[in-house]
This record gives sequence, C-alpha cells and structure tokens, in this order.
Amino acid sequence: MSIEAIINGVIEVEGGYVNHPSDPGGATNMGITEAVARSAGYKGDMRNLPRSTAYSIYHTRYVVAPNFDDVFARDPKVAEELIDSGVNAGTDRAAKWFQTALNSLNRRQADYPDINEDGDVGGKTLAAFDAFRKARGKSATAIMLRALDALQGAHYMSLAKGNSKFEDFLNGWLLNRIGNVAA
Repeated sequence: MSIEAIINGVIEVEGGYVNHPSDPGGATNMGITEAVARSAGYKGDMRNLPRSTAYSIYHTRYVVAPNFDDVFARDPKVAEELIDSGVNAGTDRAAKWFQTALNSLNRRQADYPDINEDGDVGGKTLAAFDAFRKARGKSATAIMLRALDALQGAHYMSLAKGNSKFEDFLNGWLLNRIGNVAA
C-alpha cells in the first residue's frame, strides 16, 4: 500500500465529470470540485481536468496539508480511511473524527491524555495515536477503522434526514464510503 495507490483508488471511486443538481459542490471531476480546482490554479473546463492535476491536488490538499501522510507512516489503512473521508466530507471533519475517536478510545485517559478536537493532526494527535496503537496492539487498526466509519456514517445519515437533497447520495455513500477500508 502506498499513498499513490490510495489516491488512485479514490480517483477511481470518484469517477469522471458530474454536475448533479443536488450537489452543492457543483461541477466535479474525479472528485475535485471546481472551487478546489480553481484554488489550485486550474483554469480549464472541469470536463477536461487532467488526471495529473487531480492527483496533484489530492496529494497536496488531502494528504500533505492535513498531515495524513504522518498517519500513513504509522498505519497505512487508517491513513487511507482519513484520506478517503477527507475527500468526501472534508479533511478538517475527517481529522476531527480521528481526534474524537482517539479521545473516546483512551479508557478515560488511562492510556493517554485527551487531545483537542481541532482538526489539526499535529504532534499531540500523533502521540495519542501512537499510544492508542501500543495499548490496543494488533486490533488497533480494526478498532480505529470501525470508529471512523461509525462517525462518518452518522454524519451521512444526519445530512440525509428530513428529505434533504443529500438523500440522493446516501445509498452511494453507505455503499462506497462506509466499510470500504479493511484492516
């Protein structure tokens, strides 16, 4: 497993150009919204977004910027889940889910102290993850993946409730985003 393989997998799941009327992201290609592409300097038609540009955006914005590459160095599967979740729900939200899970899994701070749930995967979050992995041993990856999926799934359900436009996407999110990374 490599970061390159993770990014290529996300691109495959995201597919090509879409402009769904219920998607607030508007025109999207390979999972890259027009706003994100423009902020990265892409000026062309979204239908023609080069794969190399999408890949570069993924690597810069969804791996390096949120420090998910530092998580990858410790646990590639957890990093894959964070990257995938970050693409679909935002890197800040994915990072906060990670921090929430770490705080909820520390046995009332017996294994390590609580950390800020601020979306910054820095030294304290990584130290907590190291301590979690030490405390849970071989089961750490599976536990964390399930915790992250639970938080992500609850988020999707809350978006879709009440006949919201996000109901259009709920089946796909549950099918393709929950349980898609195995320990």
